[in-house]
Amino acid sequence: MNFRSATSRRSFLQQSAAVAAGLATYGVPAAQARDANETLNIGCIGTGGRCRTLMKSLVKIPKVRIGAVCDIYDGNLNAGQKLADDKAFVTKHYKELLDRKDLDAVLIGTPDHWHVPMTIAVCAAGKDVYVEKPLTHSLAEGAPVIEAVKKHNRIVQVGTQQRSMDHFIKAREIIRSGGIGKIHKVHLTWNRNTDRVRKTTGTIDPKQVDWKAFLGNAPDQPFDDYRLLGNWRWFWDFGGGILTDLMVHFIDVAHWYLELEHPLKATTIGDNYTSKGIWETPDTIQTLLMYPNELQVYFEGTFCNARNGAMLEFMGSDATLYLDRGRYEVLPERDRRKPEEMILGTGKKGQDFYDKPDGELLHLTNWIDCVRSRKAPNCPVEAGVSAASAAHLGNQAFRAGKIAEWKE
Repeated sequence: MNFRSATSRRSFLQQSAAVAAGLATYGVPAAQARDANETLNIGCIGTGGRCRTLMKSLVKIPKVRIGAVCDIYDGNLNAGQKLADDKAFVTKHYKELLDRKDLDAVLIGTPDHWHVPMTIAVCAAGKDVYVEKPLTHSLAEGAPVIEAVKKHNRIVQVGTQQRSMDHFIKAREIIRSGGIGKIHKVHLTWNRNTDRVRKTTGTIDPKQVDWKAFLGNAPDQPFDDYRLLGNWRWFWDFGGGILTDLMVHFIDVAHWYLELEHPLKATTIGDNYTSKGIWETPDTIQTLLMYPNELQVYFEGTFCNARNGAMLEFMGSDATLYLDRGRYEVLPERDRRKPEEMILGTGKKGQDFYDKPDGELLHLTNWIDCVRSRKAPNCPVEAGVSAASAAHLGNQAFRAGKIAEWKE
């Protein structure tokens, strides 16, 4: 797929400007800005654990009502219904939700392989979208989803919530102003040490699940409740492992700060140490991404040890900028500038989540504001495609056992 031609710097800016201005494209009338006092009705598709976390934040936003929920598993559907409006529409078939004329927008919290098909379908139905990361499940999905958003003139926010956190915004200003000097290396980690790998099956009655609907475009395979309950992330048919589930958050930050589109090359090693015989994707992985302008980005992730946790470091000639979801710190090289820090969340460095800031609430609020104003959201579709592309290239290198090069 010629991703570069679809999302070159020029076309990226043009597409973003078109969304921001609410311009009509392909003969589709521009959506009108909405009054701040008007209640927006939101539908939620895929009401598993992650989606329900977002729903709990969504209902905190004034003048927002969750008017419909959809999931292919009764347990998730019932749990999602409890977080929605008392009179919310409930269905196991997402197309029935899209047919609702009373819904303004849709939140998609499904497994990865459904993200693009559903985003395109929601846009075609004339509704705006919040879709969890990674946006795409393969490189080939990038151009079609960008085209759908343009064609139907929709607001689409991708769920890499760092873009809505104040300290990430402030840290970007430091980078963009040249505050840490020339950057040749960026280091990303997402390390955990948990028993999440432990396999349990037989906990769900298959009659409660529309398994065929769960599979979607994935190859036919026997019912497996382990894969159904969040562990789809670690199987190639449904997710892309640590790189798409975790790295994509921080590679998005690197792309955002340094205005990167995609890596030129990737080399990756990985293995299954704690998940042998259970996961398909590695539980321990390292990937090196090479970009233009003499830049290397290195990511390491594991479920064997939590050293460094979840963090990223921009390593400049004058200083290193450390970031996690609760702070940033500027660490000078040879006293070339003053140290600086902004600490919002309490707890040890590198945690997955902090008490402050509430990234989900900030990112969802930005989305709702943009649904009303028709301005471009903090993480538009082009950015979601770009971040996922780095993860996909890293996975290509791992699965092929050789350096993967970007094909124009």
